[in-house]
Amino acid sequence: MKFKSNQGFTHSQSDKIGVLVTNLGTPESPTAAALRPYLKEFLSDPRVVEIPRALWWFILNIIILNTRPKRSAEAYKTVWTEEGSPLLTITKSQAKAVEARCKAEYGDDVVVDFAMRYGNPAISDTIERMLSQGVRKLVVLPLYPQYSASTTASTFDAIAKDFTKRRWLPELRFVNHYNDRPDYIKALANKVRAYWEEHGKADKLILSYHGIPKRYLLNGDPYHCECHKTSRLLAEELGLTHEQYMTTFQSRFGKAEWLKPYTDETMKSLPGNGVKSIQVMCPGFSADCLETIEEIGEENREYFMEAGGEKYEYIPALNSDEAHIDMLFDLVKENLHGWTVNKDTALRAGLARALGADK
Repeated sequence: MKFKSNQGFTHSQSDKIGVLVTNLGTPESPTAAALRPYLKEFLSDPRVVEIPRALWWFILNIIILNTRPKRSAEAYKTVWTEEGSPLLTITKSQAKAVEARCKAEYGDDVVVDFAMRYGNPAISDTIERMLSQGVRKLVVLPLYPQYSASTTASTFDAIAKDFTKRRWLPELRFVNHYNDRPDYIKALANKVRAYWEEHGKADKLILSYHGIPKRYLLNGDPYHCECHKTSRLLAEELGLTHEQYMTTFQSRFGKAEWLKPYTDETMKSLPGNGVKSIQVMCPGFSADCLETIEEIGEENREYFMEAGGEKYEYIPALNSDEAHIDMLFDLVKENLHGWTVNKDTALRAGLARALGADK
């Protein structure tokens, strides 16, 4: 059969609306054996690495996958919890919280689930589960506030790839970004203010975003601009002057030039320029993960302190904070606007029974 039918589907089941929350992904465990397939899936994505496929195949399979899994596993071990990957557990918690809001608002008509772009739970498996529950209209919410082809568009690719194999497609709405939403900015600002109330202010607030190669920006990717807009709006909400905050980019990979200034180089240079205390926030990460807990919380702390810094603090991501969940739910509600559960379900079921097709 060329096109897949929905597992467990019957013509008599009730139609539902679905909300699919997605994030980047995580290995199954903090081991080299688990990192290898995860990194292969991630780094094989042409949205992530835009260089000629034949050359990249050699670099990835012969060099990277024989060296990086062990190093990455050591880093993952430092952030792994009894529940597993922080990114996985937090994303699951966020989806459950949005589900509770949806149930209170819409009852059983809306189904909420979550998936990872790379690793598990896989997008295709989650879509299959949702469609088997009768989802005929689907909102996809990637938890990337700032749009980039390497993240947001890659998620759309995975959705589209799954849909090309299906017989009956649901109506689709896809959240592109939310980098400048007032409630998102307010949630970030409230997180910073709460931290200030407990720990006081530092000389400078560093807003660190995941980097992308500079050529992506030059080819039209809006990510760089959206990061800077988030930073500007957050600074305005907090009443910060231009000298009191700074936008940087972390997690670069390879030898190509990436978006600047680089977070790690900034940490090494700030103390020498008279900045002795800083607080770091990562507005582009909806959930704490390896890149925030280990890279920002530990690695860059060492760079700053070794360079002569005196105080370094990481302000956690929004995670499952109530203000964050409220914002996500409002975003979902806006994208559900005008959608209702199909009222001809009973009529369709009756026709199917009459034709002997209720299976």
